[in-house]
Amino acid sequence: MRMKRVAAVAMMASLALSAAACGKEGEPTPSAGGTASGAAQSDTCKSSGATFTPKTDAAVAGSPTFDKIKAAGKVSIGVKFDQPNLGYKDAQGKRCGFDIEIAQYVASTLGIDPAKIEYKEIASANRETAIKGGEVDYYVGTYSITDKRKNDISFAGPYFVAGQDLLVRKDETSITGKDSLKGKKVCSATGSTPIQKVRDEGLTEPNNIVEFKTYSECVSQLLDKKVDAVTTDDAILKGYAAQSPSELKVVGQPFSTEKYGIGLPKDDKALRDYVNNQIEASFSNGTWQKIYDGTLGLSGSAGTPPTLERY
Repeated sequence: MRMKRVAAVAMMASLALSAAACGKEGEPTPSAGGTASGAAQSDTCKSSGATFTPKTDAAVAGSPTFDKIKAAGKVSIGVKFDQPNLGYKDAQGKRCGFDIEIAQYVASTLGIDPAKIEYKEIASANRETAIKGGEVDYYVGTYSITDKRKNDISFAGPYFVAGQDLLVRKDETSITGKDSLKGKKVCSATGSTPIQKVRDEGLTEPNNIVEFKTYSECVSQLLDKKVDAVTTDDAILKGYAAQSPSELKVVGQPFSTEKYGIGLPKDDKALRDYVNNQIEASFSNGTWQKIYDGTLGLSGSAGTPPTLERY
């Protein structure tokens, strides 16, 4: 029974080795795992229950991107497919998760029914190129807002603020944050920014640092009690905790800051301002909270809307 469960977790949405944590520079294309015939029930996508009714009077004056969307009658959105409860595609081809529903919400405010969204799985390293080249109209997928990226594209948001955190077993009481990792085995993706931070800050001994190609391998090791904690962005960790809420939990003491934004064409200020307004509206009208509670909130970790930052 345990081996079946561990195998299911390992099968679920493997997050590929990256030179940085999710949202950082240099992340290669994820491996095409996460969907297989006979997948475990936890593989099945479920909605938060939020409804996204297309606006009939949507208008964004001066936005060439909106004009393109309106003329096509559809929107092309860059997403991820291998992050549980964030951006995920199940064995039946259905998409779900916090980022997916945020993308659907924005589409509805632009007058597009979510059924008419064209999803494109764009590797993180290719996101700016895809936006600049018009391959996607916008991108929603744990996309950290950075000054460097602002040279090529623009961002609306943040719609979520993540931070490096720790995933531990549900009955773990001795790990309460980064300063309690001495003597503990800590796992993350090989060469990732999170594990480098653990190493650089001496949060645990060098022989207690464990690295695997994917985060899902680390999660399997955690469930098998071969490591004591898994570290990366808390949004990703909440996704794994939501898969196994009776066995895993996020410590809830982030020790870095990653502001996730919606990537947009650089010079389309009209669209950026409009999307910012719609994100802010989701904070106040309860839509954001409903999406969070039905996706990442299933991990047992509470979440509240961040403060929108316009520029």
